[in-house]
Amino acid sequence: MRTGKRTDSDISSSGGGTARPSASGTAITALLTAAMALSMMQLFLVGAFGPRLVGELGLSRTELGLTTTVGFGVAALLSPVAGRLVDRAGPRRFLVALFLLVAVSLALVGAASGTAALLAAVGLGGLPQALANPATNKLILARVPPERRAGVTGWKQSGVQFGAFAAGLPLSVLAAAIGWREAVWTAAGLAAVAAAWGIGVLPPDRTALATVPDVGRPVVWRRAVVVRLALYSLLLGCGIASVNTYLALFGSQRVGLSPTVAAVLVAVLGVAGIGGRVVWSRTAGRPGRGEALPALLAAGAVGAALTLCAAVGVPVLVWVAAVAVGSFAVAANAVSMVLVIRQAAPGRAGRDSALVSAGFFAGFAVGPPLFGVLVSTAGYGPGWLLVAAEFAGAAAVALPMALRGARVAERSCT
Repeated sequence: MRTGKRTDSDISSSGGGTARPSASGTAITALLTAAMALSMMQLFLVGAFGPRLVGELGLSRTELGLTTTVGFGVAALLSPVAGRLVDRAGPRRFLVALFLLVAVSLALVGAASGTAALLAAVGLGGLPQALANPATNKLILARVPPERRAGVTGWKQSGVQFGAFAAGLPLSVLAAAIGWREAVWTAAGLAAVAAAWGIGVLPPDRTALATVPDVGRPVVWRRAVVVRLALYSLLLGCGIASVNTYLALFGSQRVGLSPTVAAVLVAVLGVAGIGGRVVWSRTAGRPGRGEALPALLAAGAVGAALTLCAAVGVPVLVWVAAVAVGSFAVAANAVSMVLVIRQAAPGRAGRDSALVSAGFFAGFAVGPPLFGVLVSTAGYGPGWLLVAAEFAGAAAVALPMALRGARVAERSCT
């Protein structure tokens, strides 16, 4: 029996009056991928250009890690508010705002003359980060058929790694040719173009969604999964952020790579993350498969971090480790978002996505400073061991979900 209240699925199937036709599935997927790529672009550029920033702006390794803390700290604090706003007002206007905020933030990063200005610009970039997952997940629920949601989620989450690739290779090459500031301003221009694209592609937001009863899964179970995924994302974020922030600097200072080649490490990680997120997200969308993946991927990430530790003595292993981090650790975050979308209560997709994102962002805020302090006092080896411990903690947090998923799958087969 219908209650008259509108759900996410109602919006995806109803005409909504005289609204213009919906954008094609390909256009929406591409736009969502661009949103995720640009939402974190300022931090990927800071990481990829780390050797240049340390040299020109006089940053210490700890101050370089502090840029990640500021950006993700702002994102973590604002994520709950962003989730509620997206649930109430709809995703279109916030996606456009995301692109515009990225353009301003990147323009300020390119103009920064010292540590304080750089931190202020990166802090502003935390606003689009807070909007990214709530708005994109909400749009998937509203516009994408259920059978395609896992695949679209994998592609849009891979957008973050497209951003890492863009920062590590084409923008890094551009920086070598015309200067790092000009490369950052080029990225700002692309964000402004994306804002215009979003205005042209996305149909207007419709009436805010009302919360309705969820008859699929118990509310207590659903909320417990969201909380567990938030804690999992916290630990996962600590490790991933340390790798993202310090991988290029590690390659330059410890492995003997030039700044441009060291930045390619970030691009390699990004390419591996794209493949991992697309493949593992599709797997997570299959019945009975998703709950086991977070623990398995976190366990694989432990091996990747130990490979980075071994690269201190065997430098060539740094390339193997970059691929492994992308394939396991980075991919695990996309699987978390597939699980959030699968179990989100009608009208709460933005808030549930924001809670998990807040955990991930908090990890990104905490991880790099701890890593930077440890590296400064004890070296890179202990730093990568800390990352391995963080990934191991994430695997332990996710293990109960895997066991419960296995029991449910077993009962369904009997």
